[in-house]
Amino acid sequence: MSTELTFNEDGVDVVYEGTAFELEKELIEDATGKGYRDVTDHEVLQIVAEDPEFDGEPVRIGDVL
Repeated sequence: MSTELTFNEDGVDVVYEGTAFELEKELIEDATGKGYRDVTDHEVLQIVAEDPEFDGEPVRIGDVL
């Protein structure tokens, strides 16, 4: 099952294994030790999934927004 990430200024909307939830910007910053815009999609996947499958090169949230 895939994981869907939708990035916005307040955090990331996630659908993981059929469950939808939001990771707040501050939680992501605390978990990674980085500013929100410098975190990559791959790092967010590592927060969400125990053994994530990466597709392509990592992309900074700041580049997505």
